[in-house]
Amino acid sequence: MDQLHLMTVYIAVAEEQGFAAAARRLTMSPPAVTRAIAALEDKLAIKLLTRTTRHVRVTEAGARYLDDCRKIVSAVEQANEAAIGINAEPKGHLSITAPVLFGQKFVMPGIVDYLKRYPDTQVDAIFLDRVVNLLEEGFDLGIRIGQLPDSNMMAKTVGQVRLMLVASPEYLTKTGIPQTPNDLTSHTLIATSTGSMAHDWQFSPRPDIPHKKDKFSLRIKPRLTVTSNQGAINAAKQGLGIARVISYQIADELASGELKILLEQYELPAMPVHIIHREGRMASSKVRCFIDLMAERLRQDKSLN
Repeated sequence: MDQLHLMTVYIAVAEEQGFAAAARRLTMSPPAVTRAIAALEDKLAIKLLTRTTRHVRVTEAGARYLDDCRKIVSAVEQANEAAIGINAEPKGHLSITAPVLFGQKFVMPGIVDYLKRYPDTQVDAIFLDRVVNLLEEGFDLGIRIGQLPDSNMMAKTVGQVRLMLVASPEYLTKTGIPQTPNDLTSHTLIATSTGSMAHDWQFSPRPDIPHKKDKFSLRIKPRLTVTSNQGAINAAKQGLGIARVISYQIADELASGELKILLEQYELPAMPVHIIHREGRMASSKVRCFIDLMAERLRQDKSLN
């Protein structure tokens, strides 16, 4: 079999963690995918994958080979596009990740627009409320909220969001409005279990101490802890208490008056929103066109800018 074809099949199996899923992605039959992997392992005389009844995982040697395969296949795609021209129509499979609510509210409409514009593309969208390593987990690009660590990823800033406290008018009428972060100790608090600082809420210094620059943390004792941001938002809307959320997550509720912002003067600086990807300036047409489309949509959204 053609070496490039075998590499492409191997990438699909490793990223999908299964032969059947890879077959669907490649529009091949499962037996053909199995034969391709067997041929590749025979050719290399090494074991690339470990198989169980439920999962397929890359071996240590397979992980190194996977990284090389991605670079080679990407280089071939770029060479083909260079020969065809910079305006080549996007084709092929694109894997995208974003935070759950952000993905549902902002990224999914862009994906649908992208797929309608470019009929020869396919997209896998994985929405997760954790930091995703694009290279290790096989994603082409992702949306990241917050400051970016130093890395070899390419990034484009497309907006900014705020971390804020909110509660319903019903709750505030009953309990009063907190004036300082320390007042929160006498309120019902709602926390999410995602993130390492779930029960340590951080604030900017008090406005009456202008020389104090360091942010400070308040260790909270939530009455309700949930595993999803939407769960916390729903509880706050129902008048249970105060939740800490990101501004984009409750844009509709703020506009309708269902939720009110609290302690705005103690908010941390706004957090940037980036589109990140692992290809360089010669990004493939499928990646480049998606980034351009999504960046335009996000920069025009008032809730992000």
